[in-house]
Amino acid sequence: MSPDRGQDLDLGTATGTTAVGGLPSAPPLSRAKLRASDDLKSAQFRREREPGWHELERLLEQLDKSGPKALSSSDLTRLPILYRATLSSLSVARNVSLDRNLIDYLESLAARAYFRIYGPKTHLSGVLYDYVATALPQAVRRLRWHITLAAFLLILGTLCGYLLTTANQDWFYTLSEADMVDTRSPAASTDALRDSLYQPPPTTKDWLAVFGSSLFYHNSKIALLCFALGFAFGVPTFLLILSNGLMLGAFIALYAGRGLGVDVLGWLAIHGTTELTALVIASGAGFALAEALLFPRALSRLDNLAQRGRQAGLVALGAVIMLLVAGGLEGLGRQLILDTDTRFAIGGGAFLFWLGYFCLVGHGKDRHGDF
Repeated sequence: MSPDRGQDLDLGTATGTTAVGGLPSAPPLSRAKLRASDDLKSAQFRREREPGWHELERLLEQLDKSGPKALSSSDLTRLPILYRATLSSLSVARNVSLDRNLIDYLESLAARAYFRIYGPKTHLSGVLYDYVATALPQAVRRLRWHITLAAFLLILGTLCGYLLTTANQDWFYTLSEADMVDTRSPAASTDALRDSLYQPPPTTKDWLAVFGSSLFYHNSKIALLCFALGFAFGVPTFLLILSNGLMLGAFIALYAGRGLGVDVLGWLAIHGTTELTALVIASGAGFALAEALLFPRALSRLDNLAQRGRQAGLVALGAVIMLLVAGGLEGLGRQLILDTDTRFAIGGGAFLFWLGYFCLVGHGKDRHGDF
């Protein structure tokens, strides 16, 4: 190696270059120069696209303040174009690792634009209307066989409770709850039983409203238990709906044995058609959950339960709304309306209303998927 060549190598090493094929390469850029280059790219990137971002921001602010009516037809046409251009800018900014603040700004702007363009357009009133007019009756019709099973169990329990108590009134104490036995039992006189059906309590309407609320709480708790315990493969739901039927049959048999059968049916009808329908519907939702666990089909049990649970939840919520109506009828209407024929008319009308609602409302396009 000649001294001159060794000197060239030493100089190349000293200046940060390497000789490739006898030719020195360009020295690497320093960190400061790289940072300056990135800043230049970011500034150029921003300068070329920033007007579109500002225009999109302006349109979104107008939408937030005054709604779509504040925008002209050309603005509405521009909105999705600007949104897609912003997404493109965000993708480029991420790929070339531009300024983090710029990326955060574009992500926020794109998210705002997405929800304004593609987000739900209905308000709370629209959601409630859609639930009442479409989702609830459709969900109930999908559960028609589960609800039919619950109705059969309730009728079977009522018939068995009636026959058992008619044959031996001691069954009343076995089938009934303790608080019912305190005031209405075989030990009570016929006059006392009749008075319990027709004599309003000596209190104000405000107290009756509170009474209705407490009944709503109790009944909704039973209905929700029938729904929720469907997770235990439907066994508790089966027992609850059957026991409520037994209790109802024993109660009717007690009054029928004193010649007050029609009177007690009228007393029950004014609120019972709504209340028992709600109980049957909630129990049907519970049986749907049980079916999802017992017969998962192609899905896993958890996936099938999640899919079925959404529809069953719609039905259970509807049952709670019905129990709210039943609580008002039981706490107010039954206490203030003492005529048996009127009680039958209100109860029968309520039953026909619910039957027509669930059978006739919400037909057409199904937006909630097949159950």
